[in-house]
Amino acid sequence: MRFRHTDGSTIHLAYCTNVHAAEDLTGVLSQLETFAEPVRELLGVDRLGLGLWLARDVASELASDDASVARLRAELALRGLEVVTLNGFPYRGFHAPVVKHAVYHPDWAEQERLRYTADLARILVRLLPDDVDRGSISTLPLAWREPWPADRRDAARRHLDDLAAELAKTAAVEGRIVRVGFEPEPGCVVETTGEAVAHLSDVDTDWLGVCLDICHLAVAFEDPEEALNRLAAARLPVVKTQVSCALQADDAADPSTREALGSFVEPRFLHQTRQARSRRLHGTDDLGEALSGAGGLTGEEPWRVHFHVPLHDDAVPPLSTTRPVVVDALRALVGGPESLTDHLEVETYTWQVLPEAQRPRDVRGLVEGLAAELEWTRRELLALGLEEITR
Repeated sequence: MRFRHTDGSTIHLAYCTNVHAAEDLTGVLSQLETFAEPVRELLGVDRLGLGLWLARDVASELASDDASVARLRAELALRGLEVVTLNGFPYRGFHAPVVKHAVYHPDWAEQERLRYTADLARILVRLLPDDVDRGSISTLPLAWREPWPADRRDAARRHLDDLAAELAKTAAVEGRIVRVGFEPEPGCVVETTGEAVAHLSDVDTDWLGVCLDICHLAVAFEDPEEALNRLAAARLPVVKTQVSCALQADDAADPSTREALGSFVEPRFLHQTRQARSRRLHGTDDLGEALSGAGGLTGEEPWRVHFHVPLHDDAVPPLSTTRPVVVDALRALVGGPESLTDHLEVETYTWQVLPEAQRPRDVRGLVEGLAAELEWTRRELLALGLEEITR
């Protein structure tokens, strides 16, 4: 979906397909028919944006075969779908039984992360709609926080310079711009916008910037307006925003709250948990650890959990969500006289690992859930004064 900001710019809204497990071209094409087109139809729109996740193997195929890219582009057009952004964070195996720390490999100290991201850029410029001249890719925030010795830090720095050069070369050849946004995430080298400034402020910002994931922003207890002012002062652009919501427990010392939190402990993904005391973060790398008493977490202040929960749904009490942070972030990003980003991607990839009673029961249930998240986001954007663009 597209929206016109009052400054005249176009804001693109998509949902991220990393919620689907496909890791080959046949699977990617199938998910367009099974999920994406039905979501578009349920929303009653003539054009739906997708934030495609292309795992390493399918990216390799597409990068080396123009006919395969043409086939994917044709399928998108046939089904009323468009792509202006890719999710380049997970490399492969994102729906394996256990993902956890594997999602951070390869990291930016490794040559393969550079090759993968450059391939994605070459694919994206061929998928962009004819009337769009700029795309975006989100990627991991350099690496998991440890080990991060000087030699790996220096290698990552060289790879970022090489990435900027690759993106400039692609733009010169294709006439289309692709920018890459590094996504601050709990537990990583770049966890907060402050750390983004510390590690990324000297990159080539014509091509590189930040992907702001609102769930991660909330888990770090960052105020959206302050965070955006911090990035602006460092001249770090918000290349892309992931519209996502975290789980919150206001009284984690309460036995019923802890029991409810326990229903979100699951084996596939990390669910980093944070508590802010005196403006300092305390936390654990997974929710189960927090409930076991690790990390210095108490129940004196609210906990926030890196568990992407549906945007439109209220959590089952006594839990809540960080939806107010999403509302504030959207207002700060696109509610002012100038838009601070142009690519919005709803990224709730956790539908299949929600507590069993809250999971979609079948394909139709997931389609309805994705459509409801996009509808909620559409209403928020319209309330901020944006105008929906229809063909």
